[in-house]
Amino acid sequence: MDRKKLVLLVAALLIAVVTAMGARSMFAGSAAPQAQAVATAQSTGPKVLVAQRALPVGTIITADAVSYQDWPKELVKDAYFIDGQADMQKLLGTVVRFQITAGQPVTQGALVAPGDRGFLAAALGPGMRAVTIPVSAKTGVGGFVFPGDHVDLVLTQQVTGSDGGQALRASETILRNLRVLATDQATDNEVVDGKTVVHAFSTVTLEVTPRIAEKVAVAQEIGTLSLSLRAIADSQGEFERILASGDVKVPEGATRAQEEQLMRNALNRPIEGSSTYMTGGDVSRFQRSSRPATGPEVAARTAVASVPQGPTAAAAPVRTGPVVRVTRGKETTEESVGNH
Repeated sequence: MDRKKLVLLVAALLIAVVTAMGARSMFAGSAAPQAQAVATAQSTGPKVLVAQRALPVGTIITADAVSYQDWPKELVKDAYFIDGQADMQKLLGTVVRFQITAGQPVTQGALVAPGDRGFLAAALGPGMRAVTIPVSAKTGVGGFVFPGDHVDLVLTQQVTGSDGGQALRASETILRNLRVLATDQATDNEVVDGKTVVHAFSTVTLEVTPRIAEKVAVAQEIGTLSLSLRAIADSQGEFERILASGDVKVPEGATRAQEEQLMRNALNRPIEGSSTYMTGGDVSRFQRSSRPATGPEVAARTAVASVPQGPTAAAAPVRTGPVVRVTRGKETTEESVGNH
């Protein structure tokens, strides 16, 4: 190859390299403004209210459940809650009417506000019921119970016997972990200057199962019902207890959202059985700690008290147990059952 052809070949290669580098720079320069334009277009869209986690039906909206996020302007709908147009404080305490997935915008039709028709029915979980009980400042934790709190139900009663003796005074925790739905027909918390206002109330509406609703109705006829407020920290320990008992089983491969849903359902479940109690004798030595005698027990004590006294008393046996009447032919005698 002669020298002239070699020079031409090298020059062609240099031109090709320079052309390729120039085209690359041109395409890269044109792509950057386009991406920036798209990002700018999306960032200029309004902020809409979005669910931070999965919100099943009946979920009460709290500050950590939703937040405002940027949304493309062309995808914004009239039913969305727009930042600057919707009041977040008024949305807190509303209840989810239709299931909302994580990251999905919250629509106005998906929430029902306190006082609206169907609010309480939407707040109830599947298969649950609402019951209302009367309370006072003494039995209602001084008004420091709000919708969404969990309480235990304590029954206080006085048991009397037929012998006219001292009555038994006792209190018993009959139900635990009941969710408060409303106080005095109010389903939201009044907030002034960032602080929740405490009001006295005379009734409390609780979320229960159909069986527990029957138990609460009977308990109101037996004695006085009081509320015992549960700590938020008790929730994690209660969930671990439920998992250990096998009442709730987390399936293998369950997502984080599914585990949280199982946890919320378990923590909102009322607990009955294995109740604790306290009698007057456990509090004061001057109170009794056993149930007064009734029925046959009173008859047995009356028979013992009627044993003849005086000179002939030695001939009559002293009966300390229950007494039965035994008839042999025409003769009827009283026999003690137990110790003589």
